[in-house]
Amino acid sequence: MTDAEPRVATTLSDRLDRLPLTRRHVRVLTGSGIGWALDAMDVGLISFVIAALAVQWSLVPEQTAWIASIGFVGMAIGASLGGLLADRFGRRQVFAVTLLIYGLATGASALAGGLAMLLVFRFFVGLGLGAELPVASTYVSELAPARIRGRLIVILEAFWAIGWTAAALIGFLVIPGSDDGWRWAFALGALPALYALIVRWGLPESPRWLERRGRHDEAEAVVRSFEESAERSTGKTTTDARPSVTAASVGAQHPVASGAAARVSALWAPEFRVRTGALWLVWFCVNFSYYGAFIWIPTILVSQGYDLVRSFGFTLLITLAQLPGYAVAAWLIEVWGRRATLSVFLVGSAIAAIFFGTASGEAAVIGAGMALSFFNLGAWGALYAVTPEMYPTSLRATGSGWAAGIGRIASIIAPLTVPPLLALGGAPTLFVVFAVFFAVAAAGAWGLVDRRGRSLDDR
Repeated sequence: MTDAEPRVATTLSDRLDRLPLTRRHVRVLTGSGIGWALDAMDVGLISFVIAALAVQWSLVPEQTAWIASIGFVGMAIGASLGGLLADRFGRRQVFAVTLLIYGLATGASALAGGLAMLLVFRFFVGLGLGAELPVASTYVSELAPARIRGRLIVILEAFWAIGWTAAALIGFLVIPGSDDGWRWAFALGALPALYALIVRWGLPESPRWLERRGRHDEAEAVVRSFEESAERSTGKTTTDARPSVTAASVGAQHPVASGAAARVSALWAPEFRVRTGALWLVWFCVNFSYYGAFIWIPTILVSQGYDLVRSFGFTLLITLAQLPGYAVAAWLIEVWGRRATLSVFLVGSAIAAIFFGTASGEAAVIGAGMALSFFNLGAWGALYAVTPEMYPTSLRATGSGWAAGIGRIASIIAPLTVPPLLALGGAPTLFVVFAVFFAVAAAGAWGLVDRRGRSLDDR
């Protein structure tokens, strides 16, 4: 082969990484992203529902904290189990089932007649939601070309802002409208149950996972569908540089571990232990600060003297700042790399948290809140981009799921710590604590592996 000749793609991974962005990629991204947005809508709704139920049901802060935290208990379990199941049964199957579980549970929450019943339903909502997010990011990362993989995952995460904005609109327009406004909000959150059917039949399975399971013909068919999409959009053929995917062509690739217990244990093998420790630290700290702050922002604003409608209006404006945060992170992640982008956005989150905690006056509250939203959600995009890249295909969903599960432990603790911290020193003390957690996460980011522009590990 001369220097002028194109390099022949010799493996399935090479073929996926050499593809341009095609309509098939956009379809996968959009299909997964809509599910992601519906997830965000559900998580966002609970912050508005809490503020309304605190008044309607005369709940004390400890009771409202449990409405938030019980969902995160389900998310911690769901994230850990979802990753294991996705490595065993496939990314698409688990993705659809999780959407169905939390969509139905959200709809059922609209019928809750008291706190105990609502807590049960919120647990099942969390179970489905916690499993879906790491599985979806793993799924998209395994189909994305290497040179734009991080950018596509940040764009996937940007659908979170769309969902949270929808939640803010529902909170602003629907919940204050009547005593049953929160019930109508939950009813709207049941939409994922219908969308699950579209996901199940409309998206392909990950060819990397199919190949690892020995289903080479199916993997070949999926990759070829992407190549055909590229040929239609560019007018160039990929056939001459396309060897068939066979067992022989991937025979040298062996999974790192098989079996659920072996996969979890392998996360702490010498090759992975530093990145696993750093990843779990970052996930824990980011979850603590994010959910501690954003779940409570509407309630904190109400406690500072703003009425319910005004508080929800401020929260809507703060939420809109997420979109430019994602956009900047999506650009920087392929320029600076994963670690630098993640660390810078976490440092920005820490600084913004301090300003938000000490802000006084409407302009300062909104400005500091928008800065916190910008940096924090940009950091989330970078974190979801880097997480699946830490592990080989045979461990990818398990590693992503367990990192998310550890993070959800923090999201359980965070809402419960808000009332005593507010009682101790008010909003300034509370948001200084959040800033410290953001700063620790920024340091932990440098223990991760940066695979910008490099192929995924297909073992």
